[in-house]
Amino acid sequence: MSNVREEAQASSGPVLIAGGYGVVGLQLAALIRKRAPDLPLLLAGRTQSAADDAAAQLGNARGLVMDITTDDPLTSLETPVSAVVAAVNDPGNTLLKAAIKRAIPYVDITRWTERLMEAEALVRSLQPRSSVTLASSWMAGLSAILARRTCQDAGEVDTIDTKILYRLADKAGPNSVEYADRLAVPFRIWQQGQWRKARPVTDPVLTHFPSGDIARTYRFDEPSQETLVEATGARSISSRIGYDDASAMRSLVFMVRSGLWRLISGDMFTRFRHALIYHPGEGAAHEIVIDVTGSAGSWRSTLFNPQGQTHLTALGAYIQLCETVGLEGRIARAAGIHFPEQATDFDFAHRILTEEGVTVEIAHPA
Repeated sequence: MSNVREEAQASSGPVLIAGGYGVVGLQLAALIRKRAPDLPLLLAGRTQSAADDAAAQLGNARGLVMDITTDDPLTSLETPVSAVVAAVNDPGNTLLKAAIKRAIPYVDITRWTERLMEAEALVRSLQPRSSVTLASSWMAGLSAILARRTCQDAGEVDTIDTKILYRLADKAGPNSVEYADRLAVPFRIWQQGQWRKARPVTDPVLTHFPSGDIARTYRFDEPSQETLVEATGARSISSRIGYDDASAMRSLVFMVRSGLWRLISGDMFTRFRHALIYHPGEGAAHEIVIDVTGSAGSWRSTLFNPQGQTHLTALGAYIQLCETVGLEGRIARAAGIHFPEQATDFDFAHRILTEEGVTVEIAHPA
């Protein structure tokens, strides 16, 4: 494909959502249709009939067959696209490389920390001629955006502690249980100005959430523990998660700490392992608490979304898409690599969240 053709694809055409008829992808598509009704969409996935059905429900959309495991998943494109949003795992980075090759702006919301760091290194080596947004921290970067905003009032930042309440009755896509594959794997955290190893489901903290619920939250491998270091200069950064069902949380903690989880960590047990913690319901609220300490004191921000985690992830992805291609009055991002907490206007994100029913309390003294 010629360079002229590749450059043209970055400036016009529909937005392609890989995984566009999945749980999060379809909610993102619905948000785009609601807030940007004239923007055409391509809903891509492995099954033409499912893609076509989803597109027909939305209007101004088409289905597209795309296999992300092929060397170049975008070879089936017949028309230029203005952006690619990866709402499905891209384990071989094939979609990422295909978008960079064609200079198409790219937004990824699917990676856990190790794969996010690999993607960052790859993108820098390829020197993209379009924007590449790696928005895989919690809820497509929303927790990291809120954390950085909270830091603005704290002076020289000492600690950032993010706590998440996961309700077992909430909706969830199959990709949401990928963290189960990391529960037997130590990960690094930034503590007192240096990197050290931490183990999953350790160091519990009793956390009071906006709804009034109280839950023990435990360390887990979450990408903002890496990306917020550069963005904020904090000396210590942590992410913790807890279930609203204390007995289910205790059972998971026991399996991990006893070594039972490690015994079922191979590929042979992937389905069994995921089945133990993947029981999505019809929906429940999702809550985040962020505590920041610094030279100007201690501050707390909270987020409460009654529509749950998949809706919140779709909102985060929509905000990143707006910033990427210039929707809702934004200026499109320049070529290069972007992380949400470094490249997102908080006031804009706050407005979108508020308009879509999310309550954000910003930087209240803790």
